[in-house]
Amino acid sequence: MATVKNDVDFSQVAHAAIDQAKTWAKRSASFPEDRAGKLLSQVLKGEGGLDFTVQFVDGVIRPEDPKTRAANLNKLAKKPASFLPAYLSLPAKVGGVLAPASPTFITEAAFRVFRMLVGNLVLDTTPKKLGPAVKKLRADGSRLNLNLLGEAVLGRKEAARRLAAVTELLEYDFVDYVSIKVSSVLGVHNPWGYQKAVDQAIEALLPLYRVANKGGKFVNLDMEEYHDLHLTIDVFTGILDREEFKNLRAGIVLQAYLPDALPAMERLQEWAAQRVADGGAPVKVRLVKGANLPMEQVDALMHGWPLAVQPSKAATDANYMRILEYALRPEHISNVNLGIAGQNLFTLGFGLNLAKARGVTEGFEVEMLKGMATNQALAIREDVGRILYYVPVVDPANYDVAISYLVRRLEESAAHENFMSGVFEIADNDSVFARERNRFATGVVAAFPEADLAEAMGPLNEVPTLSFGPNRHQNRLTDDVDLLTSFRNTPDSDPSLPANIEWANQIFAKMGDSELGVKGADDARVRTVAEMEQIVVEARKAAPEWAGLSGAERAKILRRAGQVLGERRAELIEVAASECGKIVGEADVEVSEAIDFANYYADLAEELDELEGVRFSPAPVTAAIPPWNFPLAIPAGSALAPLATGSVVVFKPAEQARRCGAVIAQALWDAGVPKEALRLVDIHPDEMAEVGEALVTGSDQVILTGSIETAKLFRSWEPDLAVFAETSGKNAIIVTPQADIDLAAKDLVQSAFGHAGQKCSAASIAILVGAMGKSERFINQVVDAAESLVVDWPTNPSAEMGPIIEPAAGKLKRGLTELEPGQTWLLKPRQLDDSGRLWSPGIRDGVTPGQDAHMTEYFGPVLGIMRAETLEEAIRLQNAVEFGLTAGLHSLDPDEIKLWLSKVEAGNVYVNRGTTGAIVRRQPFGGWKRSQVGTGSKAGGPNHLIGMSHAEPVEVAVPESFATLSYPTLGEFDALADKLPKDDAGQYRAALRSVEAALKEHYLSARDVSALGVEKNVFRYRPTSVMVRLEDPEQWWKVAPMVAGALTGKTSVELSVGDDLRDTVAQAFRAAGATVSVASPAQWLSDLPKSGAHKIRYVGDDARAVAEAVGGSVDVAIYAEPVTGNGRVELRPFFLEQAVAATNHRFGDHTKLLDGVI
Repeated sequence: MATVKNDVDFSQVAHAAIDQAKTWAKRSASFPEDRAGKLLSQVLKGEGGLDFTVQFVDGVIRPEDPKTRAANLNKLAKKPASFLPAYLSLPAKVGGVLAPASPTFITEAAFRVFRMLVGNLVLDTTPKKLGPAVKKLRADGSRLNLNLLGEAVLGRKEAARRLAAVTELLEYDFVDYVSIKVSSVLGVHNPWGYQKAVDQAIEALLPLYRVANKGGKFVNLDMEEYHDLHLTIDVFTGILDREEFKNLRAGIVLQAYLPDALPAMERLQEWAAQRVADGGAPVKVRLVKGANLPMEQVDALMHGWPLAVQPSKAATDANYMRILEYALRPEHISNVNLGIAGQNLFTLGFGLNLAKARGVTEGFEVEMLKGMATNQALAIREDVGRILYYVPVVDPANYDVAISYLVRRLEESAAHENFMSGVFEIADNDSVFARERNRFATGVVAAFPEADLAEAMGPLNEVPTLSFGPNRHQNRLTDDVDLLTSFRNTPDSDPSLPANIEWANQIFAKMGDSELGVKGADDARVRTVAEMEQIVVEARKAAPEWAGLSGAERAKILRRAGQVLGERRAELIEVAASECGKIVGEADVEVSEAIDFANYYADLAEELDELEGVRFSPAPVTAAIPPWNFPLAIPAGSALAPLATGSVVVFKPAEQARRCGAVIAQALWDAGVPKEALRLVDIHPDEMAEVGEALVTGSDQVILTGSIETAKLFRSWEPDLAVFAETSGKNAIIVTPQADIDLAAKDLVQSAFGHAGQKCSAASIAILVGAMGKSERFINQVVDAAESLVVDWPTNPSAEMGPIIEPAAGKLKRGLTELEPGQTWLLKPRQLDDSGRLWSPGIRDGVTPGQDAHMTEYFGPVLGIMRAETLEEAIRLQNAVEFGLTAGLHSLDPDEIKLWLSKVEAGNVYVNRGTTGAIVRRQPFGGWKRSQVGTGSKAGGPNHLIGMSHAEPVEVAVPESFATLSYPTLGEFDALADKLPKDDAGQYRAALRSVEAALKEHYLSARDVSALGVEKNVFRYRPTSVMVRLEDPEQWWKVAPMVAGALTGKTSVELSVGDDLRDTVAQAFRAAGATVSVASPAQWLSDLPKSGAHKIRYVGDDARAVAEAVGGSVDVAIYAEPVTGNGRVELRPFFLEQAVAATNHRFGDHTKLLDGVI
């Protein structure tokens, strides 16, 4: 890192900058009032003004549908708007009232209000208006850097359109300077295919640079978020290294809020110096402070990565000045010209006075945003001669595409820590000037700590310590993996870091001919029933020793397993890609999930030992039978969970993922799991019927992830088989007219085609509501994004969608090749090679209720489009399938979200994000209806180990007195204690209080333990219907607490008793809301199949008879453990678990959308 060149007195430069800022501020007051800017400033300063403006832009300007705009304007008009002047508040309020009756006319009026509020920040692209506007802005000699705003670039067609539009813009004779982002020509791409992305971007941008070269014009390559830093620099230098551009002056942006910015500037300086020495033209860096901070925060929080930017605004200001010092050296400015960009009078003044102190008179210019601090810009222009304005331009027919830019500008203008918040007061308000002066002085002191400027620059705020170089140091080539002592989510690998790209390239080089796991799987082959029976016998013999360890002792081994899995991340990715076609990015996430399972279940294992009033014991032998579609995470979780309970596991991976299973098993053994406690078995498909049956029926319980047909098969072998199965899903995303179209299209494509649609959580149906069903823009975005996906084997680093697991057959072949009546292909799937495994994505339109495409899980890369007139109808279509695994909604209307959340029937539900990628603890995973079989609880959730353990009561000390119960139903049942003997009465009353505690702490308390802020992840319990069967009426006091708790939580309870209850007890159950009936055991069992019961809490001695009575149905869950009196354990059968994940930001900034909703 270059040291500071101490050739000037930085305190003198800084004080000169302060004096100049004072001059500019006073001078700015002499110009005619910037009415639009001042109006916006006043609105944003008013209480609720920022929220009003953002909601106006997002709710009235963004939607395509006039009726939706009108409805939103009507809602907004009812909110206080004292911050609006009368000439705006009156049209807004009157328009809001009239909007529903005349939506098109009124929303046009709303657009006029919009243009008065924020229209000054962007220009109209139509040549008729753009030409005169440019001419007017350039009349004083200023130059314009035009940035064309547009739709999110999700596919190649939109990328081509954007590039053509920017090229056309540059070809106008009145335009000589444009900005473009690399993402505008690349769109969504696989970041692990780094070099291919660089090459593609260079190739795409060449025509634009040739236009610039021919016409003597300027192209500025804009910078976005941190993940594009290295990519953008490599594209920039790659283009200008071509001989044809040797004499072309072009530019790039660096953002001072990145600690990487100074090293990047040094890299560019070294490169440009050689370019100039070789006879080439200098280049330019536009130095900005950075405008993507909110999204950088989102990126860091969601992935568990360090924040890429400086820790504070003060540190950003300091880094900006440190980079100015480096750039404005005479020996540097001739190679890399500088755009001193920003609105802050002090830092602009520092740059100009530093240049003056060093005798630098050329190679730099001042750059400012159009429409922001207009009068200050005029004041500065009088001293510098001309300003380069950064001017966003947009097609007026698509003003909504400017929303993300506008929201950033609005937030900047409103945020107290930003200079812009005081721009209209700084001339006349001494306290505002002093505030900004002290902030600037603090930045100067932080920028040059070696100069010891604190005394000369005081008064100061807290001085930050400046750091240089990346905040993110993850290096998968060299990093050690932490051994955790308590759970935290494991960060995925960061593809924005060069070292990680090198690491991934090593994996790509190995996966093509990888033999990982082959020997382990072959050695585990079991060919006969006798062999399998012997393995189960040996497992059963080993069970007592493993079960004899405490939860803490097993937890220690599991945490070491998490560490070993992390150490073998590269090997696991290699085998998943080689054997199952997983692309690197998808496999990497699976490794993180596997590690999370190990560490989370370690925590839960310790918790099992601590629950009061209950003793947990494991099933001696568990058969873990995971799938092939998640060949790392689910196999690891399927083995680790029962191991955590103390059960010995016979681990049988899917045939298509046998090598992955062998590598996972070896990692667990090497971590300290005894081979006697984890037995790897491999069964050939031809021998599955008999050998597989021996495994399943010989085990005490089975953990299955697979099809509902497989679960049925297992139950046909053993009707009372304890099977915990996550089965199928037929999942839909609803998109309403209130949705953000770009976001919804992006999430839908990722949810539908990730891992070629071979995810039980994949969205295979989109239900478009009302006007969204007619949105050409939405359909075009979805089709373009899907059609642009790179489909290839995972050896191609750029592959975004890999192969299906085997040649398409059966229902998948039908889904890929056959249309039903009324359907058309928006994007017809194509078989891409002779293997039969590479298929391009398919999108079918015109799917109607009840069709095969609506009801059938194809489990491949095919998406169906349905339409509904209303949200209520869409919810009915979404719920109409027999499964209930995941479900999604895209809407920015809180009332729609609230309605949907109250009615959706799925275990994992998602708002304004994709439906895949559940993360351990953050979004515990598991479904409703036929997506779940058995009595288990969500994987990666707080009850998972409880659900697969045997629970027995432990007598607890009964207190002398009991606290009053706060829930009325529980209190009413408490009054029945005098009907019981003293000992039973004490246990009974204690159980009621345990139930109340469980209701308050768990079942009636929605919890977001991750607390990310930018995303709400709420784990909650929903009421359901349960049949309780009590064989002995004298044991009523054992079931009363659980029934009372269930009824308190609004679950419907039908209580069937083997004989008459005493009247007062029966009356209490009925008064609380339960249905009570009496039936002999034989009669009850006879009637049970016709009862429609899906959940049965059985308190009796013959649970097998219950299972036989329902024929081992996968649709009936029978809870038959002994009653423990522990509320958390006893209430589990009476509620459905649901994980809600909802995006809680707009473009990174907090939104109030979900306030009061969840």
